[in-house]
Amino acid sequence: MLHPLKDTGILAAIAQHDERAFNSLFVEYHQQMGHFVFSVTRSKELTEEIIQDVFVKLWENRLQLPSIKNFPAYLFIITRNHTLNAIRKQVQIKEKEAAIAEHYELSTEKEPVAEDNLYAILDSAVDQLPLQQKKVYLLRQQGLKNADVAYRLDLSVNSVKKYQQWATQTIVKLIKAGPFTGIVFLFSTFF
Repeated sequence: MLHPLKDTGILAAIAQHDERAFNSLFVEYHQQMGHFVFSVTRSKELTEEIIQDVFVKLWENRLQLPSIKNFPAYLFIITRNHTLNAIRKQVQIKEKEAAIAEHYELSTEKEPVAEDNLYAILDSAVDQLPLQQKKVYLLRQQGLKNADVAYRLDLSVNSVKKYQQWATQTIVKLIKAGPFTGIVFLFSTFF
């Protein structure tokens, strides 16, 4: 771990857009953060995503870094909060998946809809998205993280999140306007 005086110098350099200083900060804290996050999540992928999100947030808020008095404590709090939010999100996803499975079982008993039809409806809705929303949505569906999508499309991570949100809302609206309202429940609860 860096010494507080050395941290202060590195944080000031990062505030001046010094990527080398940011890289040294990453190298210094990455492993320690990884151990903490993994001890909570027990998922290597989720751990990497959380650490990446924390460092993206640090870079986006780099101008405020020199005013931080105790950087290690600050970093721990941010990392802890991101970890807890990720766990909450995982729990919500599992609950939604269970609701989808239950709804799917009920809906297949009432009105069987071919899985291909569901994908065709979704594909049609995605095709109608504005170009930037469509790009973000498709890259996220390929499993890319927000930071990776942001890098590929030369956008901020916040822009990627907004485009994803808008795309999801637009898809739900388009599906609602169509004849299959049952898929709206599935899509809106999962996404």
